[in-house]
Amino acid sequence: MNPARVLDISEVSKAQGTIPVTEEKHVFEEHLKAVGLKHSHQRDVILDEFLKHRTHLSVDDLYQMARQRDQRIGFSTVFRTMKLLKDCGVAREVVLADGISRFERNYKYPHHDHLICTSCNKTVEFFVSEIEDLQEQVAKKYHFKMKHHVMVLYGLCRDCQRALKT
Repeated sequence: MNPARVLDISEVSKAQGTIPVTEEKHVFEEHLKAVGLKHSHQRDVILDEFLKHRTHLSVDDLYQMARQRDQRIGFSTVFRTMKLLKDCGVAREVVLADGISRFERNYKYPHHDHLICTSCNKTVEFFVSEIEDLQEQVAKKYHFKMKHHVMVLYGLCRDCQRALKT
């Protein structure tokens, strides 16, 4: 058996190409219409801040960024906007080792799993096709129709391991 090829998620993203931000904005605008909500400047600012960062962002992170652009944006507006982004599939919520919910891009974003350092919260996104294949085999063996899954591996990153040795 060949050793598994672990891909950093940035490699997967490059291979699959990038989704134009305007497509994600369009999905959000259509969702707002569908649920009877109006388009607003504040929601645009929050969406723009979310889309321009490729990291896992908490509501508080987004609140701080959005407030730099518009002081009138409140924490609850950011919280509700992120729920809307999650509901329409533009964002995905992940809970990291510290228990804080964070959001990452989801719309046409490649599937990936996470390694999370329990000491410094460093997060690494990765993809291993053999793991995905094995999960499908397990689901098939137990006659289980898998809709989605989340795999998060917790441990210590290289830097935190080194810090423990010194």
